[in-house]
Amino acid sequence: MRAIEAAFQANFDAGLEAGASLSVFRDGREHVALHGGFRDSKRSVPWGDDTIVLIWSATKGPAAACVLHAMQETGASLDTRVVDLWPEFAKAGKDALTLGHVLSHRAGLYGLEDGAATILDRDTVVRAIEKQAPLLPVEAGPAYGPRVFGFLLDEIVRRLAAGESLAHYWRRVFADPLELDLWIGLPESEHRRTATILAPKAGKPAPADEAFAKAYANPASAARRAFTSPAGLGAVSAMNAPHIRSAEFPSMGGIASASALAKFYAMLAHGGTWNGAVFFKKEALDWMGTRLSAGFDPVLQKPMSFSAGFMMDPLDGDARKVRSLLGPSPAAFGHAGAGGSLGFADPDQGIGFGYVMNQMEIGTLPHGRCLSLVRAVYDEA
Repeated sequence: MRAIEAAFQANFDAGLEAGASLSVFRDGREHVALHGGFRDSKRSVPWGDDTIVLIWSATKGPAAACVLHAMQETGASLDTRVVDLWPEFAKAGKDALTLGHVLSHRAGLYGLEDGAATILDRDTVVRAIEKQAPLLPVEAGPAYGPRVFGFLLDEIVRRLAAGESLAHYWRRVFADPLELDLWIGLPESEHRRTATILAPKAGKPAPADEAFAKAYANPASAARRAFTSPAGLGAVSAMNAPHIRSAEFPSMGGIASASALAKFYAMLAHGGTWNGAVFFKKEALDWMGTRLSAGFDPVLQKPMSFSAGFMMDPLDGDARKVRSLLGPSPAAFGHAGAGGSLGFADPDQGIGFGYVMNQMEIGTLPHGRCLSLVRAVYDEA
């Protein structure tokens, strides 16, 4: 614990944090529960043990779990064609795309060409997806969809679960039974304890993100198209508005505690069971822990690897990790969020990890402060 506590405090001492919390579950029990700093921009309101905060794309892990659970319950598989659930999806040459293609970011639907689709109008986005042609072929490999992905998952859940939204499915199947303080669509009663998310401080991107920054500056790039489509909510500060916190954005709108994120992944690391309740069978867990796509991602501008809805660290030709965002185990899977948040499961070590914060950093994947925490966890494992 001392090394983990020291690493957590070092981030504050270096001025990298405003407020943050860290949770690590191992073998079904929370071993680490740390929090510190402040949850407001003026640094006057202390970050408490009940503070929750926006986790951006770390929401995609729980969202993907909803799809996989609905697939498990209905007998769908990764080879099931999307059009078999969602007939309108067949337009513009998408009739052969499968659930596996969508979940592993190989469907070529990282952005939309319909400028009328706005992120605050779900129906316009769904209609735009239906008429959108794939921007890349399946064999091109992964092309991350930071925004569109959540709308795809939500519609797939609705088609599998008799119209139930992904956000409602999340609460009914996972959040309420597991008592997870993780919300996709925050109730008004919970706003009072939510931290203000703070935009990254001015500065240069880390070397690993220089290519992305250059690509994003080009309006015609895959990076720009993906991160601005569907349009709306372009400013970080907009995400702090109460009505936005209460909206259902499965790609980027989850609000959670570190403990909830870690406990969710601990359940997955524990064979999909918790306190005798079975949430996932082996087949669905295999979908989460098997690399379905790998290669250079033109959106994130770096090597990426995805299972069915989750990030996995990419491997080189000798099956060694290219990076260790998710710790040393090749079997670990999870998802990062913009600005630095991270949750992952390590089935080999029985670990569920959750880190959330309100001071965002520049970059598409977490950098030094989060990585130092991951290293400290495994140094003491």
